[in-house]
Amino acid sequence: MKRVFSGVKPTGHLTLGNYLGALRQWAEVDQHRADSLFCVVDLHALTVEHDPARVRRLSRQAATLLLAVGLDPQRCTVFVQSHVDEHARLSYLLECVATDGEMRRMIQYKEKSGRERKRGGGVRLSLLTYPVLMAADILAYGADEVPVGDDQAQHVELTRDLAVRFNQRYGHTFVVPKATHPAVAARVMNLQEPTSKMGKSDDFGPGIVYLLDEPDVVRRKVMRAVTDSGQEVVYDREERPGLANLLEILAACTGGNPEALAGAYGSYGALKKDTADAVVEILRPVQARHRELCADPVRVEGVLRDGAAKARAMARPVVDSAYRAIGLLPPAAEPVTDRVLNAVR
Repeated sequence: MKRVFSGVKPTGHLTLGNYLGALRQWAEVDQHRADSLFCVVDLHALTVEHDPARVRRLSRQAATLLLAVGLDPQRCTVFVQSHVDEHARLSYLLECVATDGEMRRMIQYKEKSGRERKRGGGVRLSLLTYPVLMAADILAYGADEVPVGDDQAQHVELTRDLAVRFNQRYGHTFVVPKATHPAVAARVMNLQEPTSKMGKSDDFGPGIVYLLDEPDVVRRKVMRAVTDSGQEVVYDREERPGLANLLEILAACTGGNPEALAGAYGSYGALKKDTADAVVEILRPVQARHRELCADPVRVEGVLRDGAAKARAMARPVVDSAYRAIGLLPPAAEPVTDRVLNAVR
């Protein structure tokens, strides 16, 4: 059976884009067809200025939403990245294989470092090297496939390059993964800036539909979505990005085709109303399940604890093998003494 790994970063509240572009695919397809691991990648949230309490709160919320969208701990492994030390252990080894030039060519580094500089802050070294940590997240589990949005495809290519390079230099250690993409709505765009992704880290709330938005808030945001000049409803991502975004969202929610749906509407208003209704309906069961899980936090904690234990058992042999391959001495077994026995007790 193939192994799948993917993760979500707790840098903001999860959005409709996260759901249509990734989470729904994980719940409806990936966990049923593969040995799947889904992770809240909280270490990645530390690469920019952050509030520690907010990171903890968003990490818990993200984990709860992963379960609310339908991930089943009996079918897949759900855990938090920082609960499994092998991610950080392997990341350093891969930094010893990666090059400075590779890191600086990463598109997201260029974009995010530019934003940090505009804000007058320093750029953290971890922002430059976090694609290597992402590679460690994937390679530690021998993942065959990584479901990602278009914006993360470059990082999976880096992961493949690092795996191949390590294998060639130090002996076969890692599975070389490939990126997979959902067919529709792989990249949902901001309703107010339809040429920009609907990102959870953005500050521009009116263009972002959050998974926990109330129905009236969802409808207001969709009805106020930016469209384009002209009257005819057509699907053209290049020339009519606002309309194309609404049509792709509606298609993803209803199982339709954006081009076919365009022909069914004579006005922008009707398209917006149906899109808003479809979004409200697709989020309704997720929000209901989220409320149930929030009322039972012990259950969520148990899932994360068990998930980390399962993930650790899968990752440790791979990472230990990488340590041996690259030339590190294995740790000496500690003699069994009264001190050791007392520590175990």
